[in-house]
Amino acid sequence: MIELTIDADVAEVVLHAPERRNAVDASALQALADAYTEAERAGVRALLLRGEGKAFCAGRDISQVDPRTDDAAGFLRESLQPVLEQMAAFPAPTFAVAHGACLGIGLGLLIATDVVYVAESAKLGSPFAALGATLDSGGHALFFERLGAHRTFDLIYSGRLLSGTEAVAAGLFSQAFPDAEVLEATRAAALHAAKGPTLAFRATKEIVRGLRDERHGLWRSVEAENAAQIELAQTADFREGFAAFQQKRTPDFTGRA
Repeated sequence: MIELTIDADVAEVVLHAPERRNAVDASALQALADAYTEAERAGVRALLLRGEGKAFCAGRDISQVDPRTDDAAGFLRESLQPVLEQMAAFPAPTFAVAHGACLGIGLGLLIATDVVYVAESAKLGSPFAALGATLDSGGHALFFERLGAHRTFDLIYSGRLLSGTEAVAAGLFSQAFPDAEVLEATRAAALHAAKGPTLAFRATKEIVRGLRDERHGLWRSVEAENAAQIELAQTADFREGFAAFQQKRTPDFTGRA
């Protein structure tokens, strides 16, 4: 479900499971990591990430997950976090096209990308309030850094999603474009970067990542999110949220473990 093409020193990585709104599982994340490794070995000077179809990425594919037996710890620590760290450390400038649903892991993939251009109608945020879980993939660090505590709590408690226009106005991502224009705008930006001083850009990436890690501890935040998700996975509310999602009904939460 991951496609890689390289043209004019720009790699284009595509999440290609439109029937699932590009939701990902462990095998898809491994394929994504492999695509980034191949692009790095090819010496590309920029990379663009996008999703095929009506969504960028709707998060983890939980359609076949049984919360009673799911290895949440293994998935988060072994499948997800290493891929996010690899994406963030990619040596060339990276760009992403955010359109449609950008939820959960989908949001995390954007956080791990240097520049994100957003379709005006995109929907970004955390659907986890409906699952008895909490935001992961670095979402807490992003929201707190850009929105402050009160708006972070509001978005997570309510489960409200931000439009692309709102997300850019709030400073979460770079620029918003009409839906029909966002892909070509991002491709043009990636090509422009590929023609620039990419060694200097790499130095900038290392400086900015160091500043961000020192100030906000993105990866420490991800580790804390992982620990919270593992604990929450043992609760009745989590099992109820998963069951309700799979059965397409409203969950009945009790607030008890």
